Amino acid sequence: MTSLILTVLGPDRPGLVEALAGPIAAHGGNWLESRMAHLAGKFAGILRIEVEDAQAAPLGAALAALEAQGLRVVVERDDAPPAPPNLRFMVVELEGLDRPGLVKEIAQVLAERGVNIEELVTDRTQAPMSGEQIFRSRAWIHVPPRVNADELRIRLERLAGDLMVQVTLGEPG
Repeated sequence: MTSLILTVLGPDRPGLVEALAGPIAAHGGNWLESRMAHLAGKFAGILRIEVEDAQAAPLGAALAALEAQGLRVVVERDDAPPAPPNLRFMVVELEGLDRPGLVKEIAQVLAERGVNIEELVTDRTQAPMSGEQIFRSRAWIHVPPRVNADELRIRLERLAGDLMVQVTLGEPG
């Protein structure tokens, strides 16, 4: 079996997931996991599938043909080693007035400590009373054993004070 990672982008319209799922099923592929969303009129997604080795190239060609329908699909082989079992799973949440650079500041603190962001979800909404733009993010992270969670929490809280946002680090749940 071959594991493939697909990234998908195109103008949003009904039937895009079905257009993607059709060739996968026709080539005996198994849809394992995905994240897909409508963003600014576009359909964007990433998914992981498994397919028999002999079907990987024909499936890739069938997915490339979807570009004629406006759906761009990039296919990559998943040859990453599994994550080490001793990583801790934590969640970082941020909320505050929106401004450029918020994600960069938090990501820099995490990267400097070897923390990997596994999944990041962000959103910007309008505050009901003031009308100001509020930025929210939630990141699921893997923290290496050498990183002290209390020290990481303190550093994120210090940064939150500098950025005038609220940042929390906790266990998933």
